[in-house]
Amino acid sequence: MTACARHILVKTEKQAQEIKDKLSNGGDFAQLAKKFSTCPSAKKGGDLGEFKKGQMVKAFDDVVFKKEVLKIHGPVKTRFGYHIIQTIYRN
Repeated sequence: MTACARHILVKTEKQAQEIKDKLSNGGDFAQLAKKFSTCPSAKKGGDLGEFKKGQMVKAFDDVVFKKEVLKIHGPVKTRFGYHIIQTIYRN
């Protein structure tokens, strides 16, 4: 199974929730990722490209492979920080 997802990674749950609120109010995911994400994927608007199940840490994988596609999920805590995640597609 593979999926394509994008995310915004930040250090605190509070900041992640603030970004999620901005997205809920019509904020642009790619612009917010470029501005706030600490992941190298920020340069690409948070786009992680396609990856296989099991390539990401479990909490991240669980969202991408089990939750609703195109919906904004999070904050999701991993050892890297707090993620806001959107699965683009999965197959």
